[in-house]
Amino acid sequence: MMGFDRAQLERHVGQGPVARIVIAAHQGSVPRGTGTSMLLTSDGPFGTIGGGALELQALALAEKIRGGDQAQCITVPLGPALGQCCGGRVTLVIERYTRETLPQAGLFFARGIRASTQSLAVARKIAGLRNGQGINETLLIDGWLFEPVVAPLQPLWIYGAGHVGRAIVDVMQGLDFDITWVDTAPDRFPAHCPVQTLVSANPAHVVRYAPKNAFHLILTYSHAFDFDLCHQLLQHPHAWAGLIGSKTKWRRFQKRLADLGHRPEEIGAICCPIGAPNLGKSPKSIAIGVAGQLLSIRAGNWAGERKKI
Repeated sequence: MMGFDRAQLERHVGQGPVARIVIAAHQGSVPRGTGTSMLLTSDGPFGTIGGGALELQALALAEKIRGGDQAQCITVPLGPALGQCCGGRVTLVIERYTRETLPQAGLFFARGIRASTQSLAVARKIAGLRNGQGINETLLIDGWLFEPVVAPLQPLWIYGAGHVGRAIVDVMQGLDFDITWVDTAPDRFPAHCPVQTLVSANPAHVVRYAPKNAFHLILTYSHAFDFDLCHQLLQHPHAWAGLIGSKTKWRRFQKRLADLGHRPEEIGAICCPIGAPNLGKSPKSIAIGVAGQLLSIRAGNWAGERKKI
């Protein structure tokens, strides 16, 4: 679902004002449809509304708005005057955001763009949304822009940057997970790492910093590290935890964790093995199985989901 990504904006406005460009409406043939958005930050553009002359014109305007100009709503025909032959037209809304002007968290974001007062249609729409009606698309109604708010990314902490860890990170990118990758040395990670990394001589020492709603995947090169991670996670709030390993490894871990005083229902909430073993044992096969498992757990329909702690 496309929508207003407040969490993404919050990450960027810490470095300065951000201009957001969103396709508020479209007609006919266009490169990207209604709801598509991009940002212009101090580091440059993020995302795309379709490229070409339309995007260049939008970015030039966004630079002025990022510098303090008034927000704008413009309709652009994609014809010969723009050097594009799509034949359609798009309505763009370009706004400036800072730490102080970020909207409050919620399920939808409505604001006047071309009109400050609410028409009857706008008032009815807002009342319906406040009464529980859902919104899953961007709407421009009588000068007011309505957008569903994108749910925050699910925190996912991955321990281990070996072959399986690298395959999982590669597969999980772009799947609405906020990945933190942990290992024992900087050179354990790829040269151009696509996600946030943490280095610790013992990965279990960073568990305390993980959000309480995080998913955790334990797959280090050391059984000792893996066991320490299980022990620490059972003492730290989390949404789900999975351990790579054989049945024999897991039986031994279960006994040792019980000897440390962990209750059977707590230990049983750790999922081992992870993924879909029937897909194979290659790193890519494991990664595909794990990705499917985590997406299903997040959606609440994974048949093998253990009781969450």
